[in-house]
Amino acid sequence: MVPPGGDAARIVLDVEGMTCASCVGRVERALRAVPGVKAASVNLATERAEIAGTDLDRAALVKAVEDVGYDVASAPVDLVIEGMTCASCVARVERALKAVPGVTEASVNLATERAHVTGQADATALIRAIETAGYDARQAVPASAGSDEASARKLAEEAALKRDLWIAAALSLPVFVLEMGSHLFMAVHMAVMNTIGMQASWYLQFALTSAVLLGPGRRFYAKGFPALARFAPDMNSLVAVGTSAAYGYSLVATFAPGLLPAGTVNVYYEAAAVIVTLILLGRYLESRAKGRTSEAIKRLVGLQAKTARVIRDGALREVPIAEVRPGDLVDIRPGERVPVDGAVTEGQSWIDESMISGEPVPVEKTSGSAVTGGTVNQTGAFTFRATAVGEATMLAQIIRMVEAAQGGKLPIQALVDRVTMWFVPAVMALAALTFAVWLIFGPDPALTFGLVNAVAVLIIACPCAMGLATPTSIMVGTGRGAELGVLFRKGEALQALQDVRVVAFDKTGTLTMGKPRLTDLHLAVGFARAPVLAAVAAVEAKSEHPIARAIAAAAEEEGLTLPEVSGFASVTGYGVLALAGGQRVEIGADRYMAQLGLDVAPFAGVAAQLADEGKSPLYAAINGKLAAILAVADPIKDSTPQAIRALHALGLKVAMITGDNARTAQAIARQLGIDEVVAEVLPDGKVAAVERLRALGPLAYVGDGINDAPALAAADVGLAVGTGTDIAIEAADVVLMTGRLTAVPDAIALSKATMRNIRQNLFWAFAYNAALIPVAAGVLWPGFGILLSPVFAAGAMALSSVFVLGNALRLRRYPPVVSEGAKP
Repeated sequence: MVPPGGDAARIVLDVEGMTCASCVGRVERALRAVPGVKAASVNLATERAEIAGTDLDRAALVKAVEDVGYDVASAPVDLVIEGMTCASCVARVERALKAVPGVTEASVNLATERAHVTGQADATALIRAIETAGYDARQAVPASAGSDEASARKLAEEAALKRDLWIAAALSLPVFVLEMGSHLFMAVHMAVMNTIGMQASWYLQFALTSAVLLGPGRRFYAKGFPALARFAPDMNSLVAVGTSAAYGYSLVATFAPGLLPAGTVNVYYEAAAVIVTLILLGRYLESRAKGRTSEAIKRLVGLQAKTARVIRDGALREVPIAEVRPGDLVDIRPGERVPVDGAVTEGQSWIDESMISGEPVPVEKTSGSAVTGGTVNQTGAFTFRATAVGEATMLAQIIRMVEAAQGGKLPIQALVDRVTMWFVPAVMALAALTFAVWLIFGPDPALTFGLVNAVAVLIIACPCAMGLATPTSIMVGTGRGAELGVLFRKGEALQALQDVRVVAFDKTGTLTMGKPRLTDLHLAVGFARAPVLAAVAAVEAKSEHPIARAIAAAAEEEGLTLPEVSGFASVTGYGVLALAGGQRVEIGADRYMAQLGLDVAPFAGVAAQLADEGKSPLYAAINGKLAAILAVADPIKDSTPQAIRALHALGLKVAMITGDNARTAQAIARQLGIDEVVAEVLPDGKVAAVERLRALGPLAYVGDGINDAPALAAADVGLAVGTGTDIAIEAADVVLMTGRLTAVPDAIALSKATMRNIRQNLFWAFAYNAALIPVAAGVLWPGFGILLSPVFAAGAMALSSVFVLGNALRLRRYPPVVSEGAKP
């Protein structure tokens, strides 16, 4: 994004719909005709237009492209906003952004203090709109690039709040002791009267309170009164009006008491000073808690290396991570963090990839192995070629996913936004009504009662708590999910998952390992495993059949030496035969053994068991004797039974969608306790299967392959196994970074916990206001003689925000689903 000012500028547009060179020429001519454009270059391959000039107007450029029949892709802009204090600020900023020409959607988040805007509007125009609304803004940089700056800014903000809090507290304490002490304790009253006297006490309170309001409290007036003048009051406006009313009344009582009716000459300096102090305390505690909500992002950013050693011009150089380029050879030593994604070219080592896979066991890396930026090298040293750097690395993509989910708005937030848009004006109207009612109908001194209760109403109202209720829970919940290997690509999925009643799994690669393996080998009397497996594998190695490859791979894993094979032949419809190490080896189904005159009855029990498990047995004969029965199958993942038990414990139905024949599918379903089976599904029939299963209730689909992408998109919530294909991941709402399926119940249980947390926050935020605003207005006075002091109102207001944040932070300790599948 470039500012549209008079300086030389460059704007890049993504142009859609171009198909040939004539399209390029047409777009270039249209762009060059726009005032201020000095050069325009359009690339058909990248579908991008680069425009250089002065006083460039992005909207005019977009219109020029659209006028010649092409579309310009929307350009999302992320902005950091400073000065928002409550939910009404969020609504105000969103309205200002949506009013900017070219904006199609704008979403503002109070907890992250960021705005995400889509459309064609220029960043400068967006920032100008925010500043007009009374807030400061700047374009955001990716967390991976700007984390140090953002952290420094947050720390500086927290330090300033802490400093002002201490100053305000030190100045307010004498005011509180002089005024409230005199009211509550006769000894204090007599001490003041016998030393400095009441008038001098008021002068001292005036001086100290003025210092509080003009110093630490100045922030409330600098933002509150301008917002009020724009007819867009916010929380600062409530504090500014309330404390100014108490302070102004006290000024008149101190310096011009004759202007007040008899019996109403009192001062409320302590209310103004202590209110500012307590609200600063709330803001400080809120700032600290909000910093903790984003710790998941900070930890992810902290996984990135700062520098890398690259080989350039034959020499080893240490360069900042930002200077690593694709194709660079990078040197890694023991104990170091891998700086970027790449492939090993030389050396061997073991790498801790737990940050990606969740698996604590280090993974061996040799020539050709892929390595991921942020993972930690163990004992070996190696060189790798960089394949993805900067924002293209897997870690950067994970950070972007978490940021996007944390910044998203859930459907439940729409209700909150509608309420808070009118909340502050409503509170000010209630305060005015309270003052009027007490002034007309209240006991003497009615003016004093009216002022105190109106100030209490202004101060007790807390849109802060309502504004923070949803986004803080989302931030902490999605951050905790990332730590558990669950990435919410879309914030809405966090809410949708709680309603899921059916979880449907793709079988191959999701419930199972995704490739055939030798699962069973039972020997006849007189035969040993190693020589039989070696002989069978040697013969099968001559075949290209997947089952044959699985047997050969099993022998290789066991480190067996395969004998020489000769005379290999395939007996169509029966099996294969060959000489292996001089022994005649024949492998095939039971009908092949019958043709050879061999009785398979000794293995009848094993064969029946394999059939129950959906496996097709093979038999091997060596030198004319039945030697073994074996089975090759796609083995079930170790975590699958645990995941299904956990889902049942959450009260969910589990379904399986597979292309396998019905008999095999039912066998696997019985083994795992799966409730519903849809078998013999062709790849293009998975969407129809999803629609059919949806009759049982809202459905989540879990898959990993390219052919799962349509089903992932069609389901209410799509969960892609992170070890799967990029296409499946792009189609999903949630990505499971590990291949372990216990992440599925983790995701669903975390969704339920987060939504429960949000509902708790919203209940207390709304209930707090519903209960205490009438109390502050004085509804308890006629029956019980109870009034709420503005000082206590300020303390309660500050605590309400801290309560909401503290409740959200409980999600940081959310436990993963236990292996037994018990509900957390």
